[in-house]
Amino acid sequence: MTSPSTPATWLGGLDGCRLARVLEARRDAACPPEPLSVGELADRLQRPGSVALALPRLALPHFQVAEALAALGAPAPRDALAELLGAADEDTARELDAVLEALADHALVWPDGGGRLHMAGPLRQAWDAPLGLDAPLEELLTGTTSDELREMLAALGVKPPSGKAQQLAALVDHHSDPERIRSAVAEAPAATRKLLEDRAGAGTDGPALLIGFGSVGPDPEPDARWALERGFLIQDRYGPTRMPAEVTLALRGPGWHAPFQPVPPSAGWTPVGPREVDHEASAAASAFAAGAASVLSACSTTPPARLKSGGIGARELARLGKAAQADDAVVRLTLETAYAAGLLARDGDQVAPTEAYDAWAEREPPEQFAVLLQAWWNLSLTPTQARDEDGRALPALAGAPPCGGCAQARHGLLAAAARFPAGHGVRVTADLGPLIVWHRPLADSSPDGPPFAAVIREAELLGVIARGALSAIGIHLRTGDTEVLDVECRRLLPPATATARIGADLTAVVTGPPSTRLTSLLSSVADRETSGTASVWRFTAGSVRRALDAGRSPEDITADLAAVATGPLPQPLTYLIADTARGHGHVRLAPAACVLHGDEPALLAELAAHRGLAELGLRRLAPTVLISRSPLDTTLATLRAEGYAPVAETGEGTVRIERTRPRRATAPVPAPRGPRARRGRIAVASTARESAAFDPGTLAARLLAAPPTTPEPAPFDGGEPYATDTEEIVASSAKLLPYTDVRQLAHAIDAGRAITVEYVAASGNRTVRTLSSLTLDPPFLEAWCHLRDAERVFALARIHGVMPA
Repeated sequence: MTSPSTPATWLGGLDGCRLARVLEARRDAACPPEPLSVGELADRLQRPGSVALALPRLALPHFQVAEALAALGAPAPRDALAELLGAADEDTARELDAVLEALADHALVWPDGGGRLHMAGPLRQAWDAPLGLDAPLEELLTGTTSDELREMLAALGVKPPSGKAQQLAALVDHHSDPERIRSAVAEAPAATRKLLEDRAGAGTDGPALLIGFGSVGPDPEPDARWALERGFLIQDRYGPTRMPAEVTLALRGPGWHAPFQPVPPSAGWTPVGPREVDHEASAAASAFAAGAASVLSACSTTPPARLKSGGIGARELARLGKAAQADDAVVRLTLETAYAAGLLARDGDQVAPTEAYDAWAEREPPEQFAVLLQAWWNLSLTPTQARDEDGRALPALAGAPPCGGCAQARHGLLAAAARFPAGHGVRVTADLGPLIVWHRPLADSSPDGPPFAAVIREAELLGVIARGALSAIGIHLRTGDTEVLDVECRRLLPPATATARIGADLTAVVTGPPSTRLTSLLSSVADRETSGTASVWRFTAGSVRRALDAGRSPEDITADLAAVATGPLPQPLTYLIADTARGHGHVRLAPAACVLHGDEPALLAELAAHRGLAELGLRRLAPTVLISRSPLDTTLATLRAEGYAPVAETGEGTVRIERTRPRRATAPVPAPRGPRARRGRIAVASTARESAAFDPGTLAARLLAAPPTTPEPAPFDGGEPYATDTEEIVASSAKLLPYTDVRQLAHAIDAGRAITVEYVAASGNRTVRTLSSLTLDPPFLEAWCHLRDAERVFALARIHGVMPA
């Protein structure tokens, strides 16, 4: 039986359940078109891009074991790995086996029949010097002459053999004994001994202190000469001296072990019940939903202006916060999540709501909250991080480069919280920082305050973390079950309130989140003072006049308010509406640059004599007619500023309704285009069907039953034809792509899916780009390039790799 030393043979020897676990952990390798054989699956799993997608999901002990295995040089015996990690006792050995099992589930490390462990090639390349170790002696001696080897052996007191290969073997054998190395170094000059011990990192406590010791600059003479003569240091012909891995490990001593922390750091626990967590999560989520609705409503009324350098600056953020009665963190979080969800878009020098916002605004608060929550889960930045490392304020929606570590910090927070002891939460949320580091070592930390303070604060604002524990919202957000998440949002967030308690003090109080219709009504006739668990609007003469200016009659205002009031309208409010309406429109402005006329000669005379209106240049033409040298809008604003209540007329003499349609931005990325026929081009008919829900068990059984390898089609040599015309067209131009990549690219074209490609431009620059809206135009591919945010044309011959988007 063939030893499973290659990933293909190892995968082919797994049972269906185990292979299904690999497919579940590495879903990108099973994306449509599904692999046709175990060999094709192994090829996808070993791609650098696929391995890079798997690494961020690994915990600290997984990285530690993988780094130790990389330092040993895979394949390596499992016992050697255990010895290096200090996994001598039964408990630690059991934990090491669990970590190896998890790495095998990710197809990153796998065992063979001889008790050795193999590693995915791209994973080994994750470290330049694993555990601070340089290459083994034999590798460093490549290119060394026979005379140099003979001199090293003689200096060590070893009789040199005759041949170069035998000399190299003798030197490697000598350095394979740590005791011989330590004994020899003990006789070295004091300065040389100290140099070697410092380079080896002897006496250090952690691997971070060892990284890079193999690449220090040239050593001072004569301290290094003794070590160079004996092969304890090797002079690189093009760089500094290097220390072989065998020498480094020997000098660190038999008591040194690679770091291995299989158990997460401890935290201060406090008992907390599900009801307490639900209560706090409900309050936080409800408050954020109300604040987000207010922020986006303020954006709809007056879209925030963008800075010349991009993004929304501190002044506009403060304006939005004041208008929505929300603090800076809520404003930033709302803007970023709404933009990611397509509710906001850049529109020239502003950021305006899109048409999708109007549909979102009509939904219930739990549904609105769920949209923003899921957008937060996938954000590639930390929105509430308000300052950079130098303390300078950061604009919102600045289009910063994606931060993969930010998303990993968020995912690590929920992964850590999901493993809390039942019925407990952390006493101090700062304890969550070390837990995030353990669960997601590749996560980025906020530069200000405690580690990951911004991520933790966002989770608390959204009710994902409540009372130091993971809420029901957080549980289902992490699992990705959107249907159950929607149910939990509806359970924890109260429905919108459609009524208001209107008091004699001219206020309207709404307990809980107000409905969109109620918010629109009250905001049109009153000024909002507070928002949150209870929102308050105040009626004033100016706010009522604003409603009258919008074309509403006092009878309509009274009827609409009575329809939403919990009781009869108080007399002070009805009097306020009547009094404001009584003086509204007594003065009318006609556009002629402009004419003022009314029914009361005394009022017109008062306007003509008013000193505060002198700048308008009013002149009396008749007892009831004035003319102004200023434009209509300027005259209208000046009269209102002086306390009058004029209305404007159209050219036909009717009252002008002052109602403006909210500005709406277009979506930032055009909708995907379907393949279309063009003159001189090939129209590709989309025949791909939407794949059913991914079932790793079914796919595993099919792969194990199929031949171990997928034959490469060779239609031009009389071989098997390609599965589709698109595959044949792509293969004829993209000659550097293997068949599995041809299949993936052709499927993306046929199914209208996005795809990620490795592209080499004519200049030689190599980039990785995500493409959508694919149109085949042999030998080119037209697509929307998400790296450039524009349509681009790509030569198929310059595509060197393909993977799912």
